Amino acid sequence: QSLATGDFNNDGWLDIIVANDGPDNVGIFLGYGDGFFADQMTFPTDNNPSFAAIGDVNNDTLLDIVAATLGLRTVSILLGYGNGSFANFMKFSVGIFPESLAVVDINNDAKLDIIVTNKGSNYVCVLLGYGNGSFAPQIIYPTGVSPQSLAIGDFNNDTLLDIVVTNAGDNNIMILFGCLNQIFVKQMVVSTGEDSQTRSVVIGDFNNDNKMDIGVANSGTNNIGIFLGYGNITFTNQTTYSTGSNSSPYFLAVGDFNNDTQLDIVTANYESDTISIFLGSGDGKFANQTSYSTGSSSSPCFVVVGYFNNDNKLDIGVVNYNNNKLGLFLGLGNGIFDNIMIFSMAYGSHPFSVAIGDFSSDGKLDFAVANDGTDNLNVFLQTC
Repeated sequence: QSLATGDFNNDGWLDIIVANDGPDNVGIFLGYGDGFFADQMTFPTDNNPSFAAIGDVNNDTLLDIVAATLGLRTVSILLGYGNGSFANFMKFSVGIFPESLAVVDINNDAKLDIIVTNKGSNYVCVLLGYGNGSFAPQIIYPTGVSPQSLAIGDFNNDTLLDIVVTNAGDNNIMILFGCLNQIFVKQMVVSTGEDSQTRSVVIGDFNNDNKMDIGVANSGTNNIGIFLGYGNITFTNQTTYSTGSNSSPYFLAVGDFNNDTQLDIVTANYESDTISIFLGSGDGKFANQTSYSTGSSSSPCFVVVGYFNNDNKLDIGVVNYNNNKLGLFLGLGNGIFDNIMIFSMAYGSHPFSVAIGDFSSDGKLDFAVANDGTDNLNVFLQTC
């Protein structure tokens, strides 16, 4: 149910990995550098992999795979050989229904660690890496109900990484602050509003004070929420901006869409078949949304930003779960976008996630789309 990109066989070309929930494996598509890929090779994981990430967890300079597996409450580690193949998986226990994960050096020891949100057991766990591909038993930090999305950043300017988690069932976010000798002693819970059902989180400096701020997508209350950081362990109360009645924003991303050097926000609105653009003014405030249709009964669930036509004006890609299409909005550099360009996939594909990279080595960004319904991957090459 997720994908990531990296060069797994050290040939200089981007490859793709996909977490395949049904057959209990991860699929590897090795890139040829011309936009074409070898047939999928699969490597077993524990039951029901739902989220995959990459990193060098054993410090051999070769990329490895970390997959959260729903079925048996574990993460699977597949160590890479650097030739496109992987060792048999090792597994480490986590909580119930691991929803998302990050691979990052959270304790500053130059060894990658794993952070997992566990939706069914209501905690986030940290697995500290030994630098050899093995990990210490999970350290558990209780969250609210149904933690889903997470992001990593330094919110209190102490050079230590902190974690922000969305608790969809409790309608809040929790920030866990890193500490040198004891991880995440200090915690802060911030309300996202009654019935908000917060699904997605991003971080960025929205008011240019060199302090990290937080943006969330509140699917239950049809808005985005902005929390400005004070650079210690506190944040302002949430300021919300409507995404429209019955819009249900599922995902959000940040970028500078009008070339004013200020961060803007885009959301994928699942129920209203739109994306919403919120232009930032650089003081933590945003203009009201400008919305663009993604097509009738499209159900957009994921957005990504990039320079897709190489004109130094940010564009937006969106995956439409219900009508089986990838959409592209080309930016004009002033916060306005052309109407959607549509790229179709097979009936019943139900795409839910997209990654971007230059898969054909021509200096142009391409798309890789993971499809829930057909258990496959579509690659769209940019040709102009």
